[in-house]
Amino acid sequence: MPPVSLNRLLSSALKKPGLVFSPLQPLTTLQFTDHSLYHQHRPFSENHQSEPPEIPFLKTPTRTPLETEFETWTQNLKPGFTPTDVDTAIRAQSDPDLALDIFRWTAQQRNYKHNHLTYLTVIKTLISGRRYRQAETLIEEVIAGACEMSVPLYNSMIRFCCGRKLLFNRAFDIYKKMLKSEDCRPTLETYTMLFHSLLRRFNKLNVCYVYLHAVKSLTKQMKASGVIPDTFVLNMIIKAYAKCLEVDEAVRVFREMGLYGCEANAYSYGYLVKGLCGKERSGQGLGFYKEMKGKGLMPSGSTCMILICSLGMERRFEDAIEVVIDMLRNSMSPDLLTYRTVLEGLCREGMVDKAFELLEEWRKKDGLMGEKNYQSLLKWIAFCKSAVDSELAFRI
Repeated sequence: MPPVSLNRLLSSALKKPGLVFSPLQPLTTLQFTDHSLYHQHRPFSENHQSEPPEIPFLKTPTRTPLETEFETWTQNLKPGFTPTDVDTAIRAQSDPDLALDIFRWTAQQRNYKHNHLTYLTVIKTLISGRRYRQAETLIEEVIAGACEMSVPLYNSMIRFCCGRKLLFNRAFDIYKKMLKSEDCRPTLETYTMLFHSLLRRFNKLNVCYVYLHAVKSLTKQMKASGVIPDTFVLNMIIKAYAKCLEVDEAVRVFREMGLYGCEANAYSYGYLVKGLCGKERSGQGLGFYKEMKGKGLMPSGSTCMILICSLGMERRFEDAIEVVIDMLRNSMSPDLLTYRTVLEGLCREGMVDKAFELLEEWRKKDGLMGEKNYQSLLKWIAFCKSAVDSELAFRI
């Protein structure tokens, strides 16, 4: 379209009614209600005196006390530090996390390698600080060959694994490595921890037989290694056999105690008595009980009660009553079942009057019997007496 035609078109449009043309006001006459928008559009010359905006990442970060202490210790370790220096630094830490940080940092330094001393110290520190996962990681590193081994390091790892239910088998893996080692053979401490870990699983009779084979194997390896057992280890072996009712083997180990210079104690006799009673050989168990008394020893209350019940079931009431009197004399109180076993047996033998007399005597000597137990035993004797009378009347 020619320029003249365009001008005519614009002029005619402006002349039409209803159309109002208002030119824009100058910028200086505009009124800004939003002050922030106004300041954003201010010329640079008007903002040159304002402070520059702060940049957060340029601030100096604050250090935690743990980081500060870590830097202090790493700076104190002079160039060319030795494992002895690192061991001293780890021992000085009360925080196990800080000790592990120092251990890891030093391992990354040039011309340095941890030895059995530093591994032993940091593992003990982590265990005492309940950092079990970190300790387990370090133990796996040691098993993989991270450092040369030592007997204290072996025993420390075995002790930790024995105390953790899921690491029970790992303890015996470490023990097998000790057997193959030339310089770090198992010691009495090693066998003590392993036997104790096995005996903790002798809770049920069917489970005992599963672990008894391990006890036998460990005993043979201990003898082959030339390790002389002490009374504590021999008692655990006796207990293992007695729990599985292999009482002849238990008695054999008991007789061998003198060969190792060990003296039997109350636990030794107690395990034998329980095993023999469980095998229905209460007479032999009573013999060991009397032998123990001759040495001035007294078994636990549970051992005495097992012997009393076994003697009562075999109708050896005089011997059972004697053991009850020994318990009361040593300030031990039989439980309700033990009392009932003896008193019921006397009633069935027709000695009801003696049962009443013994109950009154035991009530005076046993301060823990209580009125409730006394009344219960009294009713039980009366019930047994009526049952026996009814049986006699039926026979007649």
